[in-house]
Amino acid sequence: MAPPLYQVVMNTIVDRIASGSLPSGAMLPSETQLGAELGVSQGTARKALMELEARGLVQRVQGRGTFVTVRTPETSLFNFFRLRNPDGTLESPRLEWETVRRRAATPGERAELFGRPESVIEIERVRSLAQRPVTHEVSVVSAALFPGLADRVPLPNTLYVFYQQAYSVIIVRADERLSAQAVSEASAKALGVPAGTPVLEVRRRAIDVLDRVVELRSSQSLTDQHDYFVSVS
Repeated sequence: MAPPLYQVVMNTIVDRIASGSLPSGAMLPSETQLGAELGVSQGTARKALMELEARGLVQRVQGRGTFVTVRTPETSLFNFFRLRNPDGTLESPRLEWETVRRRAATPGERAELFGRPESVIEIERVRSLAQRPVTHEVSVVSAALFPGLADRVPLPNTLYVFYQQAYSVIIVRADERLSAQAVSEASAKALGVPAGTPVLEVRRRAIDVLDRVVELRSSQSLTDQHDYFVSVS
């Protein structure tokens, strides 16, 4: 069954954003122009833009037009870094150290990542808050989707903005599973805490604008002085 026409318009715009032909902050064609270009009604084009706005990919500004959402390090940090102070405020985490290496993908990584890659790039990092290491994380991405990534170290603090700017990979959501664990040996060493220390473990699948799983991330965080904050609406 063919997709509805508004979905065709959405897919066309998404492809242009992902390819970089519509970069961050760029103005989209008007509803009338989109309709004429793609052979659909103005109402169909309007519905597509409304759906894209609801997903956070575009922003419609009254009297000016529709623009590709600008993703900054600050907005990315707010959206994807969840540790908060007890009063709910967000403190920018400091990147203490990182290692980046290319290696063979595990069977589980091949099964989950888009394209079933044979090789992956592993990014291991420690982040601190208030000068205290609190999070040890390991991110894994496809080496084919992110060519040359291992040669770009040091990487920016906020990876998702970097993914978009350097590789046109736009992450729009993350599915996470949380559990309480005793700290792993690797995280205990990275965070400088004793074996058996309780931590919050988060396993994340990051999904891009083309609905591809493009990053797997696991982290262990100390939450005795911070909360894991999520706003549900």
